[in-house]
Amino acid sequence: MKNVGLTLAQATSELEKAGIGSARLDALILLEDLLRRERSYILAHPEIKLTSSQLKKLQVQIERRASHEPLSYIRGFTEFYGRKFKVNKHVLEPRPESETMIELLKKLKLPYDPAMADIGTGCGAIGITAALEIHPSNVDLYDIDSSALAVARNNEHMHELKLGIHKRDLLNRVSVSYDVILANLPYVPTTWKINEAAKAEPRLAIFGGKDGLEIYGRLFKQLENFAQKPEYVLTESLPPQHIGLEKIAGGSGYKKIKSKDFIQIFKAI
Repeated sequence: MKNVGLTLAQATSELEKAGIGSARLDALILLEDLLRRERSYILAHPEIKLTSSQLKKLQVQIERRASHEPLSYIRGFTEFYGRKFKVNKHVLEPRPESETMIELLKKLKLPYDPAMADIGTGCGAIGITAALEIHPSNVDLYDIDSSALAVARNNEHMHELKLGIHKRDLLNRVSVSYDVILANLPYVPTTWKINEAAKAEPRLAIFGGKDGLEIYGRLFKQLENFAQKPEYVLTESLPPQHIGLEKIAGGSGYKKIKSKDFIQIFKAI
């Protein structure tokens, strides 16, 4: 049987050879999961012996990470805004940048019990977090992909919520009135090169057309047809895309009132 110290060193070396920049940290995280021990304990006790079954499980995980599969897929979960969310290959891993959307949402002057919709919800992290942070509220989750919605439903149950979960192409054929739209839609231009880890994620959730804003263009066009347009639309996109997205929103009756990092807030005129 190998001890933790030797195993950590070998796993780190294997990941480094594969070009994983966070090799030692990733190996440590997988060891934490395996042993159900905190990192400080593992580092303080390199003599701990691993069983053959533990070593076999860890080796499979290291090989998956060496192929640049996202660490969250290997673990089966990730964290967003301090909470755990299940993820798999059918959904994009929530990015830390998206947490800014929740921060800005909480600062808005919203009505009591606001109606909110998370468009392109993926694993449901944004919409579920909004429901947990702003209560009472009514939150609906929308996605075009059934597999992604299955993950969102899992997370809804895990966080003991009861939300509306709908398969739609953005807000097509939706007549419900919302106060707030939360939209972290695919915004990477199709010609951009993405890193190896992102290549394991669903393309449907990453690429947003030639300029990256085609899907946002469709969403704002749909909002024009609402009898009562949502008062606020929060979006995520690359900062260089913000001027273009502002023009799209302006053409549909929205003006930008705030932006921070990747997030913009638009208000109905």
